[in-house]
Amino acid sequence: MRDAPVTEDTLAAAIAHELRREILRGNLPPGAPIKERDNAERQGVSRTPMREAIRILAKEGLVVLRPLRSPVVADPSLTEIIDQIQVLHALELLSGELACQRATEAEIAGIGALKDRIEAIYGEADTLDVFELDMQFHSAIVAAAHNAALADTHGAYMARLWRARYLSARRKLSRDRVLRQHRAIHAALAARDVDAIKTEVAAHLGAMIDNIRDHFHEETGQDRMERSSGPTEAAP
Repeated sequence: MRDAPVTEDTLAAAIAHELRREILRGNLPPGAPIKERDNAERQGVSRTPMREAIRILAKEGLVVLRPLRSPVVADPSLTEIIDQIQVLHALELLSGELACQRATEAEIAGIGALKDRIEAIYGEADTLDVFELDMQFHSAIVAAAHNAALADTHGAYMARLWRARYLSARRKLSRDRVLRQHRAIHAALAARDVDAIKTEVAAHLGAMIDNIRDHFHEETGQDRMERSSGPTEAAP
């Protein structure tokens, strides 16, 4: 069986994947310019798929496009991130509720298998590889809700929060807690216990807000929220 041909679309997606990982690792820090020509030459591709890859990341919120200037890595404020997490919180609570009602036994088993894979490689595999598997776990629950509009909206907010979630996942103090929460979320789903899964999802995302706030304090010495022109943060 022959491999599928590489098209400009698939090449752009592959380039976007590599750039995304560089952003998450901090090799391209917030505010850093992404020079289309330089990056295309470095990766040995033409500028067309590189330009499309940058557009993909801009749609995800990881990159900001600027007229007549190089795009830059997004540098959201703490307020902006928490606002987005609050929306994600509502989406994942609804996903958990619907998944309890609609998930097939095969889907629940698949989510359990993802949980087991995360536990098996935690502490040994590359942190970013573990993180991507973690995001598959959350996306699988959303898919098991069988609501296309919910999946589309959740996917958009997940993309915007990739870097924030990765920064949270890297904190060593959160690792054991994350594994416990994954087990509890899967157990609640397997029991089709709506109240339990809502409790566990809320705790999981609440811990993420705490981790991200701590990261901002360590990085800047103060909340960048104070520099934002946005509204005062609402309670999580």
